[in-house]
Amino acid sequence: MQLAVKTATFENNLTQDRRDQTQDLQRALGRVVSCDGSRATIASTVGGMAHLGPDSWTVGRMISINLGSSRIVGLVFEMAAVQAVWDEGSDNAIHVQVELLGEVSETADGRTSFQSGISTYPPIGAVAHRIRASDLALVHDLGTRKAVAIGTLTQDPSIPATVCIDDMLARHFALLGTTGVGKSSAVALLLRRAIAARPRLRVLILDPHNEYASAFPDRALTIDAEGLDLPFWMFKLEEFAEVVFRGRSAFDEEADILREVVGVARERYRSGSLRSSMRDLNSTLLKRPLDVGQGRREDSAGSAGDMPTPYRIIDVLAIIDDLIGMHEKRWPHASLRSLKVRLEALHGDPRYQFMFARANMMETMAPVIAQIFRVPHHGRPITVFQLGGLPSEVVDAVASVLARLAFDLAMASQGTYEILLLCEEAHRYVPANPTLGFLPTRQAIARIAKEGRKYGAYLGVVTQRPGELDPTILSQCSTIFAMRLANEVDQQIIRSAISDASASTLKFLSSVGNREAIAFGEGVATTMRMRFAELPRHELPAMDVVAGVEGRREPGLDDMVRRMRG
Repeated sequence: MQLAVKTATFENNLTQDRRDQTQDLQRALGRVVSCDGSRATIASTVGGMAHLGPDSWTVGRMISINLGSSRIVGLVFEMAAVQAVWDEGSDNAIHVQVELLGEVSETADGRTSFQSGISTYPPIGAVAHRIRASDLALVHDLGTRKAVAIGTLTQDPSIPATVCIDDMLARHFALLGTTGVGKSSAVALLLRRAIAARPRLRVLILDPHNEYASAFPDRALTIDAEGLDLPFWMFKLEEFAEVVFRGRSAFDEEADILREVVGVARERYRSGSLRSSMRDLNSTLLKRPLDVGQGRREDSAGSAGDMPTPYRIIDVLAIIDDLIGMHEKRWPHASLRSLKVRLEALHGDPRYQFMFARANMMETMAPVIAQIFRVPHHGRPITVFQLGGLPSEVVDAVASVLARLAFDLAMASQGTYEILLLCEEAHRYVPANPTLGFLPTRQAIARIAKEGRKYGAYLGVVTQRPGELDPTILSQCSTIFAMRLANEVDQQIIRSAISDASASTLKFLSSVGNREAIAFGEGVATTMRMRFAELPRHELPAMDVVAGVEGRREPGLDDMVRRMRG
């Protein structure tokens, strides 16, 4: 009699949750046997191999716990058999660990809603069952926010995985994953969805591997080393010094000379004089910045040196010659000559012609801004900036200039131009170790991360090494797509970044499949395991150096040497 009462109660609980009487009673999977504030343990039984199927208990799947008028949604993150010996001939008792995510409430008129967090905890004995498809879709529903489909849920491919592009951009986003998991194709997909949803958006991709040119044949302008015009006078002094001294900081005296002569060269350009008299030179340069105030460099020459106004390299070299010829020893001749040799070598190096060849044909920044930031965009709002063909010692300085210009343009446009700066291999520019990297680049990117939202400047961070990325930058990215990460340090970084109740989802970071990601943050309704949609072959990123190798003729040695020399 006691057994019959228990069976009736079990079936009644199921009836409360069944939409129609044709549903299988075996939809019930077990009962709650313990519960704390965030997790529950469910006792169940599993038959032998003949009874296993696709709807059996599975790690990583969401399930429901029936409370009658509401249903608690949980995520299975661990399972274990009660007995160490498995019996193929009968049922085997198992314990399933579930993380409680939220609850689906149902009103009297049949309307349902999902809310994160738990208001009513399941009692001991509550029935756990496979989640309804409608509940699973409701859990990931963005509600009144504009939803854009980027793929499907891993648990149920019939349900689209959606993201709110507005929130994803405005609060910045990051895409993290090891090599070969489909990271670049996921980036291409997100960017296509972003420009479709935000017509005013301009996208600037810092592409260190020259792989995105093939991803946007119809929507992007590709700028490589040969087609680039980035005049040297648009570089701040610190950025220009990075190029001149090849990243080495052991030339403080030469850097001070460069600061002064650039300031005077700017003044000469503004005055329209190719050469100034020795008297003008003396009056401008006799007083060194350090003589004005102890440790200060903010005199007229120093501040003018950081203004984006044109000047001529020929003037800089002429001023250095004048300093060498002075009777009064302003600077050691060895330092002056060394700086002149550096500048002459830089000016004559064909690899740096993007900085010098047409620099003085441009008297304003307008043509540079128009080219890089697509103003107007003429149907191509994306700029793929190929850094792979630039000299390695200039990449950081160029990235600094571009990030700084992106923020300044967004601020100057008062939000009418929305600009997304996408940093591939972002750990190169904003490394976790503050002593590494180039400080102006770090500052320019950090400024977008911290202040860009107010002006319409957004940041996208892509890296395969989140453990080497500045945690301050990652903390500013409120939507994160975490693809497969095998490194324990990288996984720990992601675990520390997640803020909601579904931290157990990240246990699967080392085993998610290609094109799969765990998405969490402001841009999604709740943490979800999803698979990015597959792009057509002609929209996939590809390394330019390997794409289409088949059928190509091997270049001659002379051709390869010429390319190596720029």
